[in-house]
Amino acid sequence: MQAQGPQGETVNQTGDAMRATDDEIREKYLERAIRELNALTRELQACPHCPRGNLMPVLGSGHPQGDVMLLKYAPTASEVEEGVAFYGRSGTALMKSLKRLDIDPLAVYGTVCAKCPVGDPALAEPDCIGRIVEELAIVQPKIVVVMGADALACLNEVVVPLARELEPAIGVVQPLTPAIDALYVPNIDDALDEEDAKRTFWRAFRVLGDWYADLPPY
Repeated sequence: MQAQGPQGETVNQTGDAMRATDDEIREKYLERAIRELNALTRELQACPHCPRGNLMPVLGSGHPQGDVMLLKYAPTASEVEEGVAFYGRSGTALMKSLKRLDIDPLAVYGTVCAKCPVGDPALAEPDCIGRIVEELAIVQPKIVVVMGADALACLNEVVVPLARELEPAIGVVQPLTPAIDALYVPNIDDALDEEDAKRTFWRAFRVLGDWYADLPPY
């Protein structure tokens, strides 16, 4: 329905009421991401391919649509025990680092390539490791922090649509796809017990702070 406004202007009486707000749109996308991650979780838990015995797969954790995705290759023993990526020492260290960089932890999602908790990650089925592509499509991060050479090789091997091969350039932000950047850093699990390794990791990881500070507001 239309009516005449001041000075004969045409006023749309229903358009503003029917137009969804930005918050409502974001909420719908978040609800869809949660549903899709829940479906992926069920598929991973029912997967018969990897020889994981009675252990459950190690699942991603964090915001389902985080701007930042943290990616390791394989879980540690504590992550296997809890079934959650970045549980334990690495998660605690990263939380402290994120706060130092003024990055909201609620804007972060973390996962591993080899979700099957096998003794040798090389025994994980390639198709299972390839599920990282689905996680990328669901979360739609703006940057992936690739931790370590194995994670870098994994991300280069899986078929991410429109992706380019990443270089092993530590501390350098590179384009992964037209919509996603990547930052290559050392493996956090190898940097917790040795000071030189810790400093090398921090120098590379703090580049994320500069990138995040330049991220345009929604």
